[in-house]
Amino acid sequence: MDREVNAAVVARKPVVAITGPTASGKSGLAVAVAEALDGTVINADSMQIYRELPVLTAAPSATERARVPHRLYGVRDAARPCSAEAWRELALRGIATAHAHGRLPIVVGGTGLYFRALTRGIAPIPDVPAEVRAEVRARQQTVPPPALHAELAAADPVMAARLDLHDSQRVARALEVVRATGRSLAAYQAMPDAGAAPYETLGVLSVPPKPDVDAAVEARFDAMLAAGAVEEVRALAARKLDPALPAMRAVGVRPLLHYVRGEIPRADAAERAKRDTRHYAKRQLTWLRNQSPQDFCRIVRYDAQFSQNDVAYILRKIRRFVLTGEA
Repeated sequence: MDREVNAAVVARKPVVAITGPTASGKSGLAVAVAEALDGTVINADSMQIYRELPVLTAAPSATERARVPHRLYGVRDAARPCSAEAWRELALRGIATAHAHGRLPIVVGGTGLYFRALTRGIAPIPDVPAEVRAEVRARQQTVPPPALHAELAAADPVMAARLDLHDSQRVARALEVVRATGRSLAAYQAMPDAGAAPYETLGVLSVPPKPDVDAAVEARFDAMLAAGAVEEVRALAARKLDPALPAMRAVGVRPLLHYVRGEIPRADAAERAKRDTRHYAKRQLTWLRNQSPQDFCRIVRYDAQFSQNDVAYILRKIRRFVLTGEA
């Protein structure tokens, strides 16, 4: 990093947040930026934090991680769930360490809730009693997503209208909150968040057309299968973990579990996993299109997937932000 930018990082403590839908090239861009600007890459993907699924979650390769410092990848066992609040504490430590060493923190991932927790703080949602959570999560495992969504619609029509029919994880969360507290999750989300991070954050957003994302999802999942995704899931299944754990609900895990148990053919498992990933990417795109300066101090929005051809342009934007606060 040149001396002028390095001094600005130390003085102003900026953070760069690189985000986009799955298979949009975020990790590669983060490494390129970190190499050019003496940065530290900090994971903001809720599944890459677990060590058991590096292939299926498209975690950075050993080669990429050797090129620049990476933090919060594979730091949790699948049996130990990581909440947004727990991730936020880890990320804040990683950011502070990077700043202390004069490095630019580059937070990268596709988990919108993590970015919200970092930039805006944590919504004041009461803890859900264990028995209520267990009941709802059991329903999540035993009924189809549309049926679970219908249960939410009956209890909390406001949140049901906001959530995708197939987003069973978020539907279950909204359902457990309304059952535990008698109030809509939307009511808590409308309250002021607590503990916004004291940093100026530049959001670098990839918002490509959905057909491009779908094509990338297809190609990447085929590559994951070739690289050992089935073997990862087979090893995870052997541990007989609670199916309600976050790692057990990672996109692609459930169809491949059905395959390794001999319940469906490999081709069917792959197609279901690709379908689930496309649905997930659609939700990510919806979140990305709704970002504003309330979420990031400044935003660079790129209406395509990240590629090497974009690095020089994005670096100029980041340098300007680090030096001036503008982008």
